[in-house]
Amino acid sequence: MTASTHAGARAGEPMLEVNGINTFYGQAHILFDVSLRVHPGEVVVLLGRNGAGKSTTLKSIAGLVRPRSGTVRFMDRDIERLESFQVARLGLGYVPEDRRIFTELTVLENLEVGRQPGRSGLAPWTFERIGRLFPNLAEMPDRPGGRMSGGEQQMLTIARTLMGNPLCILLDEPSEGVAPVIVDQMAGAVKALKAQGVAVLLSEQNLHFALEVGDRAYIIEKGRIRFDGTVAELKANDEVRAQYLAV
Repeated sequence: MTASTHAGARAGEPMLEVNGINTFYGQAHILFDVSLRVHPGEVVVLLGRNGAGKSTTLKSIAGLVRPRSGTVRFMDRDIERLESFQVARLGLGYVPEDRRIFTELTVLENLEVGRQPGRSGLAPWTFERIGRLFPNLAEMPDRPGGRMSGGEQQMLTIARTLMGNPLCILLDEPSEGVAPVIVDQMAGAVKALKAQGVAVLLSEQNLHFALEVGDRAYIIEKGRIRFDGTVAELKANDEVRAQYLAV
């Protein structure tokens, strides 16, 4: 059984659906009627320049920032009023851009921090499974997080979230500031998660990486969704890429 057949994600329906959310920081209006959807086993990329609203969108979904209006539905349940730990317990994992690993703890200890019970019908994540996804981590189970490279720390952050056995995972700019060889490994990991039925919403500025792994794409600019289509459609639309993604 894959995530696509899990109770609450009926065939053909989105696993995650965001409808018209408006998010503020104090009096500053950051997100304007943002809507998106992610289906089981699908990789959706959220693209945009720095400051466009990508991270705020993910934080609004994960319960770290509360939208002032609009709805967020996950597994056929409204979650926009839940606390972040309650959202995580439902099976929605979040990988922050700034990693936030425990530098004094070893790789294994960091992974244990993220452990949650398995979910019905899904194989639970273990260190052995993590090691097949990220061979680098398999080679350093006892290394403290503070003695790892930035790319290895990014892998560990993703792996720790996977130990919560998520049905859907939010990745906030996983390729930011890591070496190209690590970016390639990240791409392989995202594809592997998709093959296992995990839904992925990926926030990125790295267009090449995003288009390599994504099925569908949204572009956000100044807090508004400006493009919604398949990755193939985005690749074919030079005008949209130049207008919203060119630096």
